[in-house]
Amino acid sequence: MKILITGGAGFLGARLARTLLQRGTLGGRTIERIVLADQAQAPADLLKDERIEARVGPLLAHCEGLREEAIDGVFHLASAVSGECEADFDLGLRSNLDSTRALLDALRDRVNGGEAAARLVFSSSVAVFGPDAAVPMPAVVTDTTLPTPQTSYGIHKHICEHLVADYSRKGYIDGRSARLMTVTVRPGRPNGAASSFFSGIIREPLAGVESICPVGLDVAHPVSSPQRTVEGLIAIYEASREAYGGRTAMNLPALNVSVAQMLAALEEVAGPAVRARVRFERDERIAAIVANWPSAARADRAAKLGLLPEASFADIIRQYIADSAANPAALAGLPGR
Repeated sequence: MKILITGGAGFLGARLARTLLQRGTLGGRTIERIVLADQAQAPADLLKDERIEARVGPLLAHCEGLREEAIDGVFHLASAVSGECEADFDLGLRSNLDSTRALLDALRDRVNGGEAAARLVFSSSVAVFGPDAAVPMPAVVTDTTLPTPQTSYGIHKHICEHLVADYSRKGYIDGRSARLMTVTVRPGRPNGAASSFFSGIIREPLAGVESICPVGLDVAHPVSSPQRTVEGLIAIYEASREAYGGRTAMNLPALNVSVAQMLAALEEVAGPAVRARVRFERDERIAAIVANWPSAARADRAAKLGLLPEASFADIIRQYIADSAANPAALAGLPGR
């Protein structure tokens, strides 16, 4: 089978690709080819595998060619992130809405030409939830909570959920939408997401660098580790339509934590000197965005698929440390390093 991963050179897309290559199969079928479409080149270790094909450039530019290409499965991860969408309205529309529509229409053309519908997993976001004067956001959002997003990014994700549902209803794709929790700890440099600090307050101190937290200790948010997120995407792809249930989006499992609990876990795992590298300096722009996000989430449908959150945030930190073992600079701030 041939799989397309949009955003495949990114942190999550590359991790998904590595996991699929290691498995060798998806949904009971042998993986023969994985196409990684992204605006950046794929990591070198992936390019060494003969099953990997990397395509560099905007997704919109790739979609026309997909009309003539047999693709069995798609993980659609590519998007402009929250901070970028707030700063550049047109970029968000082009990267999130226009690209998704073009991708879905390319897959629709295949079906109209007599080919079988591809299975597609769309990575939505917990950012589809937000407070609205007419529909107050509950303390814990669930699969059945009405989405009322308060950011352009959240709006885009919600619109794309419905596009995926409608193209599935028409038989153009076998689509499923997974609402990702904020993924932490992400390696590398901070990105343009307003949620970037949820990784930064762990990643930078472990590297021996000061990190600035733009919100208060009491800010709470649902998060997930990279590995649990990848496992969730694969499980949703492999689920039968009956097990997935309907066409509406499904929450992935969440570990609901506050900034205070995250930093307590950092001290537990790495010690007080590492924890002390986090400094608080409020950023009103980021704080305003985060204030409109859920402070907790529940994933009942995902639990029926056997998907569960981590037991503790300390476990997420330990996963990041294990993942970073080959990169001494990432752990330069750990005692004894």
